Amino acid sequence: MEKIKGVNLGNWLVLEKWMSPALFDGTTAEDEYYLPTQLSRDAYEARIKIHRSEFISERDFATIARIGLNTVRIPIPYFIYGDREPFIGCIGELDKAFNWAEKYGLKILVDLHTVPMSQNGFDNGGISGVCKWSQIPEEVDYVVNLLGKLAERYGKREGLWGIQPINEPITEPLWSVMDVQKRYPPVDPALAEGSAPNTLEFLRGFYNRAYDAIKPHLGEGKYVVYHDAFQLKAWKDFFTQEKFKGNVVLDTHQYLMIAEAFGCEQTMDGYLSYIKDVYEKDVAEVQEYVPVVCGEWCIFNSLAVGMDTKGGQSSLNGIDFSDSKTISEEEKTAIYTAIARAHLDAWDKGSGYFYWTYKMLLDPTNEAAWRGWDCWDLAKSVDLGWFPEKV
Repeated sequence: MEKIKGVNLGNWLVLEKWMSPALFDGTTAEDEYYLPTQLSRDAYEARIKIHRSEFISERDFATIARIGLNTVRIPIPYFIYGDREPFIGCIGELDKAFNWAEKYGLKILVDLHTVPMSQNGFDNGGISGVCKWSQIPEEVDYVVNLLGKLAERYGKREGLWGIQPINEPITEPLWSVMDVQKRYPPVDPALAEGSAPNTLEFLRGFYNRAYDAIKPHLGEGKYVVYHDAFQLKAWKDFFTQEKFKGNVVLDTHQYLMIAEAFGCEQTMDGYLSYIKDVYEKDVAEVQEYVPVVCGEWCIFNSLAVGMDTKGGQSSLNGIDFSDSKTISEEEKTAIYTAIARAHLDAWDKGSGYFYWTYKMLLDPTNEAAWRGWDCWDLAKSVDLGWFPEKV
């Protein structure tokens, strides 16, 4: 398998308010589930269609190839076919992405980023504070059928690298460590009642079903890519099953902001030690059983922001950054370049990476509340010399 050097196209087909707050102007919605309930149908449709047509275009695929990457991970919503009112489908946009990718020699990982009633309760799971999908058998069936349709449509495309059945299904202990329903308060407490983390037992069963739905449609050199549910080493034995050999990849998401929540010291020595002693070691260990990619990571950290971000919380979570310590551009560049290099060394022990994310629509220069958040934008990080080009 060729090493993956990739980037996510976050906030294109699955909205995340913190990455493009203007899309939510005039509403109190915090996520994509409630946005259409606070706009007229015409206003919602116009806003979404304009965003999708302008946020990512062919030029972006050309840029991604030019800076030395070979793969893009594209988060998609469960309503991609437009069969779940009031949401607007986006299968046409994904078709365009495959044409662009193939033109510029890129591969695509299709990532099912959301499911009905959410797999994690995050804002990026579609509905904040709710985590009930795995408890609703008919919605689990819906997702399995959707995966089969996507595999049938794209399984033989030259530009396909893999299909990911679900993004970030949360389990303990992260559900408790993040205190999900406090961090992402549900709009409707009655709807959120009964929310709970997924179990590994459920996920093992779902992963088997997803594989059986996807694999028959895949051409040679295409993969089913599974998220580790934030428990990387728990999957070593599972993927030694005969049917999985040579056909699957394990996806782990590793953010320093989460490492901070687990006690990583917010210093350069603390970060570099954690990356080497935890990320690098764990990836190398699991790579012996199944190919591992880091499907989401970035160079964001509290040290470069100038204050404790409390696990990566932003102004949208009510965190006040106006009194953060001022970090010079020289200091920031030194922090980011060292952290980028250390991460890349760690992912090289596995099968590659996808940076989160390619671009954002924030203005950290003029809005103090977003100071330090521009490093999530890979294109900007490359331009500023924080991330190495053509690594």
